[in-house]
Amino acid sequence: MAISDTATAGRVLHISDSAARRVAFLVEQEGRPGLMLRLTVSGGGCAGFQYGFSFDDAVNADDLVFENGGTRVVTDDCSLDLLNGATLDYVEDLMGAAFQIKNPNATSSCGCGTSFGV
Repeated sequence: MAISDTATAGRVLHISDSAARRVAFLVEQEGRPGLMLRLTVSGGGCAGFQYGFSFDDAVNADDLVFENGGTRVVTDDCSLDLLNGATLDYVEDLMGAAFQIKNPNATSSCGCGTSFGV
């Protein structure tokens, strides 16, 4: 859910309950309750664009913040253009555990899951 729907101009980044729980756990482990997960898209990777994950406690002028159950994810306006309608998920299976982006804008992706093309 967007904190400011007018700022997003109809664009949205969904956060699954599983991802929200995992981010909350990691923030708790860091011992800094104001941290947010920053999700970025940059050029590179094996498919053209790549996702980046980091923690941040600041919201910049061109950032948009999305929330699920008190867990906040921040992304910049340019990254949101490529993430619009995507879902941030956290998946645990026999292959391991990782954040995954289910991005309807991606026309291709690589096997590692962190790189995509449009």
